Amino acid sequence: MPQGGDPPPSRPVALHSEDDRVLPFAVEALDLRGRVVRLGPTVNSILSHYAYPPQVARLLGEAVALAALLGSILESHGRFQLQTRSDGPVDMLVVDYDAPGKLRGFARFDADQVAEMRDASPAALFGRGHLALTIEREEDAARYQGVVPLEGESLAEAAHIYFRQSEQIPSFVRLAVAEIVTPQGRSWRAGGLLLQYLPPGGARARDLHPGDAPEGVEELLEENDHWTEGQALAATLEDHELVDPALSGERLLYRLFHERGVKVFAERAVEEFCRCSRERIDKLLKSFSPQERHDMIGDDGRIGVTCEFCGTLRSFDPADFD
Repeated sequence: MPQGGDPPPSRPVALHSEDDRVLPFAVEALDLRGRVVRLGPTVNSILSHYAYPPQVARLLGEAVALAALLGSILESHGRFQLQTRSDGPVDMLVVDYDAPGKLRGFARFDADQVAEMRDASPAALFGRGHLALTIEREEDAARYQGVVPLEGESLAEAAHIYFRQSEQIPSFVRLAVAEIVTPQGRSWRAGGLLLQYLPPGGARARDLHPGDAPEGVEELLEENDHWTEGQALAATLEDHELVDPALSGERLLYRLFHERGVKVFAERAVEEFCRCSRERIDKLLKSFSPQERHDMIGDDGRIGVTCEFCGTLRSFDPADFD
């Protein structure tokens, strides 16, 4: 272990992608902070619980990657939830992140409508609605929620709106999802980049979006040169780079920011984990009235409960609640 002021131990740069990891980084010369997430088995498992059409799977995969980027702010305790509610064919997405790195998620959709919209954009699949981001901190029982409209063509654009309106932090978000075909079969991968401008004294007002200012004011604002350069560098990122299993997060960041120098920090592992359990469902069923439980009994004479997140079916004998 390093002692006192000793520098932290170094490690070789990974040659290949380390799956299911969030990699924090900083470009100190430009006052930039950020994270890169690369998801393999975790997102593939989440997307495989149900027979999601490809376009729905991609939306859910993006939501999982975004939740990993934002939820990893909670280092050891607490919970982060990303949820969309809308009037389109995909009327709900929910992704939970339990610190320090447990993910689960599901999508609710109208199969017939989605089948008729095979090439529809994310905006068309969502329709009109909102994106809610909720943080629950265990240490002080605090709960914070930000809600923004589902505007633009993607979840990344909705996230931009959130940071601009709720956090007032200049931010860049890029998300990518792809299905990889190998001799072993097909599997889903996802990746994401979050870049934020966080100067020591805070971003000046002229670095932020003018909000409801009169038309034309935005054109008169001069963005900070550091943030302008950071956005330009991040914009060169291609979707395939975020999901390429042969490209490590360190090498990806080096491609983007090597001219300015980029520092990476300890990776944070993520994994799929569902909070559902027989004990939790048993407690829930006991909270219903005898008549309500009777109405739940199926043709087999038992009460069946399926977890929306992981798809696990658990069967209960109604007599156990008498």
